[in-house]
Amino acid sequence: MSRVRPVVVHVDVDRPREEVYDFLDVLAAHEEFTDHMLREWECSGPSRGVGAKAQVTAVVAGRREGVAIEVVEAKRPLKIVERNTGAGGRRVAHGTYLLQELAGSGTRVFFEYAWRTAPASERLAAPVTRWLLRRANTRALRRLAGLLESHG
Repeated sequence: MSRVRPVVVHVDVDRPREEVYDFLDVLAAHEEFTDHMLREWECSGPSRGVGAKAQVTAVVAGRREGVAIEVVEAKRPLKIVERNTGAGGRRVAHGTYLLQELAGSGTRVFFEYAWRTAPASERLAAPVTRWLLRRANTRALRRLAGLLESHG
């Protein structure tokens, strides 16, 4: 879907990269920092790594929709890729966490949400959708940083 640019956000976390990765590797742990937009989590499969799955309800702009999440790639301590399927299978996107070591013991966490397919109505509304996702994902990463730093 070259017509809809991915949404990329990042946050710096004052924790070592391996520790950040180990937290993100447990899919169920994502509920704690994404529950402002993803609710009613039901996890299945392995608790971490490739094959971990969750069925969630996405709540964005007053709409509620079931979304299936599955971890499809995990490379410790660098990268985790989740496939998200919604809109009755008509939307497929990848959510990718990239972890970059910072000087000292910090980590820069990038999150990219990239559409693979989407219904025509969503492609037409892409500017608004991208804005909403940027705002929600920025909040999620700030919450992630707060969780990791308060538990460190």
